Parts: sequence; structure tokens; C-alpha cells
Amino acid sequence: MLYRFFIILNMAILLTGASGFVGSRLIDVIDGDLIPVVRRASNLEGEVLKTIDGATNWAGVLERVDVIIHCAARVHVMNDDVQVPLAAFRAVNVEGAENLARQAARAGVKRFILLSSIKVNGECSLENAPFSEQDEANPQDPYAISKYEAEESLKEICAETGMEFVIIRPPLVYGAKVKANFRSMLKWLSFGVPLPLGAIKHNKRSLVYVDNLVDLIKVCIEHPAAANQTFLVSDDEDISTEELLRRNSRALGKKLHLFPVPEGLFNLVGKLVGRGDIGRRLADSLQVDISHTKMTLNWKPPHSLEYGLKETSDWFKNFKP
Repeated sequence: MLYRFFIILNMAILLTGASGFVGSRLIDVIDGDLIPVVRRASNLEGEVLKTIDGATNWAGVLERVDVIIHCAARVHVMNDDVQVPLAAFRAVNVEGAENLARQAARAGVKRFILLSSIKVNGECSLENAPFSEQDEANPQDPYAISKYEAEESLKEICAETGMEFVIIRPPLVYGAKVKANFRSMLKWLSFGVPLPLGAIKHNKRSLVYVDNLVDLIKVCIEHPAAANQTFLVSDDEDISTEELLRRNSRALGKKLHLFPVPEGLFNLVGKLVGRGDIGRRLADSLQVDISHTKMTLNWKPPHSLEYGLKETSDWFKNFKP
């Protein structure tokens, strides 16, 4: 996990997770002069890899910092082979965040922006009942539990010290350099592989294009109304699994081959092979209501879902693994 220190808006910003999907994009588009503090040890002479956990000593790094953007995390993995997954997630996502926040507050950091996850709200939303920031938390797996505990720990530290917090819970983030399931979907679509997802037309999923998420993070750096708030974020357009496949195929310039398998059978097969989570992700709804984010910050996503999917597909066409 890497961090970067940079100047923007006449404030000193510390970004953790600078090598990650969101962090690296934030660096790409941010205004101001980038001053690298810690980078990959394996690439350039003198660079150092920094692990962020409960024992990390931030002395000297935080002295000049006004705002922290904490993107570093142990991310959700589909087949975790550690014996105690929750402990592994807590070591980085909870203890690492708490340790950084406490040292930041002592150093006089004014605002701590935590990139969390919509999974804190739950795995799926009910029909016509999108998640909101006011919902009772319902984390259901070790990753989501660790993110929720990190949020609660940060709130406690800020209440004790007066440091401001901002919590952002994105749903699935996509864009150029996307990995995991979204990249796999683009791969299968580009190959023209027939997919058994033609019947999943009635669910609704919220997504967020990475540049929309980055834009919101930038707003939260200095907006006075962002202090001590939790924000949900999306492209502000929800889409079914079948429509997502159609739009991505069109953006890739490929013919889509779908055949319908009843959703109940699809979920059953997933459970039988031990991958019931895949069935839920594809067939269930997960919608978010970003009204609070838009009204509080006078913000709206600068890019449409259609634009984000096209930019992602254009990147994938030239992607060479």
C-alpha cells in the first residue's frame, strides 16, 4: 500500500492507497503539484513500500498535512484462503485506519476522508427501496464488517478530538484499468461467449464511474458542508444486468449472445457450486439514493453512465494483459 503527499487548493493532502484503482486515478486527474513521498520499491531507486496497519508510525509524514484521503484497504476477495478472514480485514481496514486517524488528530489534521463501501448498507436492496446514508448498517461479510467498524472508529476519534470526518460509500467502481468481475465481463463479451443471463432484466444496480467518484472526493476535500457526513455515490442511473451487458457489448462493437435461464435456477446452480454470491451479484438489486450527496454538496456526477461505459470499453479494446 502506498501513499502520496500533494498540494491542492493551498492545502497539503495525504493520499493512502495511491497505487490502487481509485487512488491512482485520483492522482491522474488531481490539480496541483504532486510530491511523491513513498513509492514502489521495485521500480525506481530509493523508493519504499509502506504497509499500513495498526503499527505504522506516521511520525514526520503528518506534520504538513491538512486533509487525509484514506483509500488504502484490504479489499474484498472472492475466495479468501486465510484462516480468519475477519481478523485479516480488521488488521488493515480497522486497525490501520484507526491508527492513522489517531495520529492524524494529534498532528492537527483538519479532515479525514474515508473511502468505505456500500456493502456497509448490505448486499442487496429491496424493490423501490434504494439504500440511503440513513439506513441502519447491515454488513454481511468480513470485508463489509471491517469497513463498518472503521467508520464507527473514525467517528469516535473525531468526536473526541474535533477532527472532521467524511465517509464515502461507493457501489461497484468501474473505469479504465478496472479489474475483477467487471474486467472478466468485458473479456467474455469481447470473445462473444454465450452467457446465461438473458432473463436478468428486472433487477436494478447502481454503479459509479471512477472519474465520478474522484470528482466527489475532490469536492469533499474542502466543502464545508461535507464535514462529519456520510455520502453515497453513483452515476445516478440504475441498470439491470441484462442492460449492462447490452450496453457494454455495444460499446465494444461486439454482438451480444444471451440465452435466458430462470433467475431461481441460476441462483440454485451458484449455491450448488459454492458460489451463491455470484448469483446474488448478478440477479439481485443494489440501488443507492444519492439525493443527500447532491443536495448537501450541490454536486452531481459530471459523467453519465453511458459515457463511463464507453470510456471503459475503449480502454479495454487496447488492453494487453
